[in-house]
Amino acid sequence: MEPHIISVLPFIFLLLAIAVMPFAAPKFWHENYHLVSVGLGFITAIYYLIITKGWDLMHSVEEYIMFISLLTALYVISGGIFIDIKGLATPMRNTVLLAIGAVLSNFIGTTGASMLLIRPFIKTNKIRITNFHIVFFIFIVSNVGGALTPIGDPPLFLGFLKGVPFFWVMDKVFFKWLTALSILLIIFYIADYINFKKAPAEIEEIEKKAKEKIRIKGSYNFIFLAAVIGSVFITKPLFLREGIMLLAAFLSYKLTNKEIHKRNQFNFFPIKEVAWLFIGIFVTMTPALELLRVHSSQLGITSPTQYYWFTGILSGFLDNAPTYLTFLTASMGIYGLDINNIQNVLQFISEHEQHVVAISISAVFFGAMTYIGNGPNFMVKSIADHQDVETPSFFGYLLKFSIPVLIPLYILIWWLYIL
Repeated sequence: MEPHIISVLPFIFLLLAIAVMPFAAPKFWHENYHLVSVGLGFITAIYYLIITKGWDLMHSVEEYIMFISLLTALYVISGGIFIDIKGLATPMRNTVLLAIGAVLSNFIGTTGASMLLIRPFIKTNKIRITNFHIVFFIFIVSNVGGALTPIGDPPLFLGFLKGVPFFWVMDKVFFKWLTALSILLIIFYIADYINFKKAPAEIEEIEKKAKEKIRIKGSYNFIFLAAVIGSVFITKPLFLREGIMLLAAFLSYKLTNKEIHKRNQFNFFPIKEVAWLFIGIFVTMTPALELLRVHSSQLGITSPTQYYWFTGILSGFLDNAPTYLTFLTASMGIYGLDINNIQNVLQFISEHEQHVVAISISAVFFGAMTYIGNGPNFMVKSIADHQDVETPSFFGYLLKFSIPVLIPLYILIWWLYIL
């Protein structure tokens, strides 16, 4: 049974709460955000249990368990790896670090790369770090960087599980990825150069005296990281993959020297915050995605341009993984093809390559539009907040950074490669 349009209200209220409450009522939100998230999710859950017998809801809960298990494992394991970068944090060095993070995200995922590098990135820039450092880290490492492989970003991994060949995405989107990444790195370099020139001369002199050095402690945790990345290819039995991920996280946490956790300022609050907020998001967005799937054909979305913009805009405000799957399912359905049939998937990507390319890059790129567009975004913000680094509010992020920086970039990518 199709959900009623009014069932979308809890999702809208939750988005508004995440956007407004930290600014309007910070103390209340800090103490009660979990109750707000779970409460609104509970309303949707009751509705689904009564109206649809809960099947769609159970699918969302299953996806949430997969989502939070991966994020928890990568967060805990990366917290046991201490990367100490000494020397002068010049604009060029920062830009190279972000570029390395972007490439690395295709091998250990945007979540893995973000959790591994955000702490040393903050520490090496501690004297002059501002909100644009955190925002561009989210843009580059947590989102755009991971567009080349199924490991890179959750939407692409879902496509791989449905039958999209592993290296197909890299072959089709490489120059789009390179264009977007290069532009973001250039913009960041210019902004960081201006910031660097404003740094007091005495601080710069102190930093220059520090010898360039990179030191890594807790490197044995890379074994656990490899185990987590390897486990993403396990599909059966249900939740074996998640069990391996959480076991790797548990062993990493127990074996890691507490001094490393102390130096990383490691605690469980960021992952706790993400877990509470995203259980509400996953549950309350269920009717929104279902309505979108059922009525997608009525929206007249048939061209690559339409798929690019619709998938992208919704990926910025819904989690980009289910949004990707919804539009890929809808686009195949128009041609009478079943996304659960691997041969149908291979036929579709062969005959309608541009549709899949448009959906893929927009889901990954547009995930950077808001803090909730992609899982690592909120985690990076939370870690920065708990290290007393200034980060923009939900609307500040959107109005000061996403819209003026990303929208022109998305238009350029559309004009060069999709139109």
